[in-house]
Amino acid sequence: MPAADSLRIDEDTALLADAALAAADIGLSFFRRDPRVWKKDNDSPVSEADLAIDRFLKDRLMAARPSYGWLSEETEDDPARLGKSHVFVVDPIDGTRGFLAGSDQWTISLAVVEHGRPIAAALLQPSVKHLYTAGQRRGAFLDGNRLRLPPRPSLAGVRVAGPAVLISRLSRPVPTLRSRGYVASLALRISMVADGTLDLAFARGGAHDWDIAAADLILAEAGGALETLDGADMIYNQLDTAHEPLIAGLPMLTRAAAAAIGAF
Repeated sequence: MPAADSLRIDEDTALLADAALAAADIGLSFFRRDPRVWKKDNDSPVSEADLAIDRFLKDRLMAARPSYGWLSEETEDDPARLGKSHVFVVDPIDGTRGFLAGSDQWTISLAVVEHGRPIAAALLQPSVKHLYTAGQRRGAFLDGNRLRLPPRPSLAGVRVAGPAVLISRLSRPVPTLRSRGYVASLALRISMVADGTLDLAFARGGAHDWDIAAADLILAEAGGALETLDGADMIYNQLDTAHEPLIAGLPMLTRAAAAAIGAF
């Protein structure tokens, strides 16, 4: 990788991390304080905290990189992003339901996508002050400590989180699996694979770019993979930002789990 590219990735990663840490103060000012809530067209909730963080991040990040495109869950989509080589992909609060319930399982998820793939990422879990960062070919880190997944030869005893229907299907061929239940923030669920808390994580169909782009890079730089159940990689900043059901883990485990699920 040319030195100029490496420097830009490092600078973008630092920009995302600083922005996430600053945005956390906004989120925490609403957390467990009964913020106002509305329902979106898909019946999912959005709170005044989501909107306040989104405004702050757009102002801060676009001021720093005015040539970049913008894609956020809480901003009306602008098709101009499709013509940009670099795009911010943002979820101001991933896991809004958890946030509103007072759970710690919510995150601020930020990525820079270049030509369809994330190259810089920051994912912050504000209530417990855990910060994940990653840069393409620069490694993944949790609170400054390098993340690297160790080999795992089989599905026996795997720790898994995700929708109950997918975990149930896997539990039949793998009765020794250990379910961690449902983690409200999908980005956190995937990143928990990167930090070794989980071995596999699932997502139902319909996850969007902003839910997964940052966590995808964090997991990839730790040695794992986020892919569809048929093994396809993620491509971001397309016209349709929604994705098929997904699985995250070491490549050998994701393929074995997808094959086991496919048998039922």
